[in-house]
Amino acid sequence: MHTLLRDGLPCAALALALSLGSPASQAADNQIVLGASVQLTGPVANTGRYYQDAYRLAVDQINRKGGVQVGGKKYTLALKIYDNQSDVNLSVRQYTQLVSKDKVNFLLGPFASNFALADSAVSEKYQVPMVQGGGASDQIFSRGFKYVFGTLAPASNYFGSTIAMLKQLKPMPAQVALLYADDAFDVSVAKGTRPLLEQAGLKTTIDERYSSNASDFNTLLSQIKAKQADAVLVAGHETEILNFIRQAKSLDVSPKLYSFTVGVPSEDFRKALGADAEYAFGMSAWLPNDTLKDDWFGDAAQFAQAWNTQYHYEPDYHAASGVADVEAIVKAIEKAGTLDPKAVRDALAASDFDSLYGRIAFADNGQINLDQMVIQVQDGQPAAVFDGHKFLRDAKYPMPDWAKR
Repeated sequence: MHTLLRDGLPCAALALALSLGSPASQAADNQIVLGASVQLTGPVANTGRYYQDAYRLAVDQINRKGGVQVGGKKYTLALKIYDNQSDVNLSVRQYTQLVSKDKVNFLLGPFASNFALADSAVSEKYQVPMVQGGGASDQIFSRGFKYVFGTLAPASNYFGSTIAMLKQLKPMPAQVALLYADDAFDVSVAKGTRPLLEQAGLKTTIDERYSSNASDFNTLLSQIKAKQADAVLVAGHETEILNFIRQAKSLDVSPKLYSFTVGVPSEDFRKALGADAEYAFGMSAWLPNDTLKDDWFGDAAQFAQAWNTQYHYEPDYHAASGVADVEAIVKAIEKAGTLDPKAVRDALAASDFDSLYGRIAFADNGQINLDQMVIQVQDGQPAAVFDGHKFLRDAKYPMPDWAKR
């Protein structure tokens, strides 16, 4: 149990915030403070850390390149970050603290749709713009909010490119299993995937929800085996997917294809599974290459190198979207020529620029739409296989039985 200090902030969160500096006391006339609450401890900290690391790297690089120009005056960026300990209620309290007590200028987001769904209500209430690349659920952007912007594509279409690929595979999967966790993101994924499967003429034989943070998939895997599902689509969190694959191997459940909303782009995921990650399909709106340019890092390949040098692990789309969040705020501030929250909000809504993550242009609901590229673990690395329309390289399909690997 954490001892609570004033404003309900636990010691660990306050200590972290102080270790990053206290913008409330530092915030001079030449400083713009960005605030966020992210998962640095708890069940989803392994992905939450991408966002702290992304925000720090982006802020450092933008400051190194001259900072932010606002109406002829130069500003530097500062960060105020709390650890929400993977607790949604704590996260909401911390965002309230950031805007009402710490008086940060603008907000960056947490990881995960259920957090972004709750936390963005704070930005809307106080009319402080939030740009977040951690929540993709359609629910976040269906409430008519004006102050939340998202750099992840809609969750409802995450499997869109995968389903288009299934139609072109030979043999085409005859029966599909759809499994999803019971949180906001994964429910949105499932809701959007059902009509896509139906439109594609693919038969869904299993459509099951499971509890978030589930560790036992034996029952679901037994159903997959009994109903002879050819393709298994799983929307969940990384730890759940790790458990799913390990148990699939132990039960020798070997459909022709597994595809997951998370995990495959992550170096940690592939290291955790070793050779057992091979053949797994996933998706990503981003891969590091030199065709994606920005004003601060040069291109996505240079960014990936800078990230590796700084943090000693590979960036994935979470990292790139987190950097794009900071870049979007900076672009909007400079375009608005002021730090007035409403003016910056209006400039964000009109965003249209190239980033190392891709083109940032928010729809009327505040969300961007980037195509999901189908990727597959091939020889231990994520390989781009299908772009939503055509194959970029051969898919390793069908997946061999576990017993024959």
